[in-house]
Amino acid sequence: MVLWIAGAGGVGREALDVALAAGVEVAGFLDDRQAGSTVRGLPVRTPAELPPGAGYLVGIADPAARARLAGLLDAAGGHPVTLAHPRAIIAPETELAPGCLVMGGAHVSSSVRLGPHSQVHYNATVGHDTRLGARVTVYPGANVSGAVRLEDDSTVGSGAVVLQGRTVGRAAFVGAAATVTRDVPPGTTVVGTPARPLPRRAPAP
Repeated sequence: MVLWIAGAGGVGREALDVALAAGVEVAGFLDDRQAGSTVRGLPVRTPAELPPGAGYLVGIADPAARARLAGLLDAAGGHPVTLAHPRAIIAPETELAPGCLVMGGAHVSSSVRLGPHSQVHYNATVGHDTRLGARVTVYPGANVSGAVRLEDDSTVGSGAVVLQGRTVGRAAFVGAAATVTRDVPPGTTVVGTPARPLPRRAPAP
């Protein structure tokens, strides 16, 4: 299998690290902003230049950008590939949908389901029976407990903790080092311990 990585930024290069560790050949990067250049010795092309039928992985942290690129590459005839570092722990009865990225040191426990194009970054943990929707991001060192629901496009920041049985709503964002002790409504950013919604700034006079 030869893989193309969409996104030549930080997460894209980390995805390349995972591919190299897993023995997966990477043909190059797909990135409009850096097209025509070389990154880590690999060519960078535009997403429109993905060869028909090629495998791809979106190495971008932003869920909206991930959704846009995945749709574009699917329409071009590509197919999403799941990539897991050999030093990640993925327990039995756990399902990884197409396009997932699991980095080194991550621990994904028993009977977990990761939705399409979700990411579990290095040294993060995901507890038993947890469900990740599409394009969910669990940042480095985060601890997601058992039976948690992370809905589509939600993000758990670096070092954050989501306690047992909680739900983080669609497109919600859990700030770095926050501790989620109650459900997070869709579209909400929460910070602190215990996590509370980030106050909205008053409009300028």
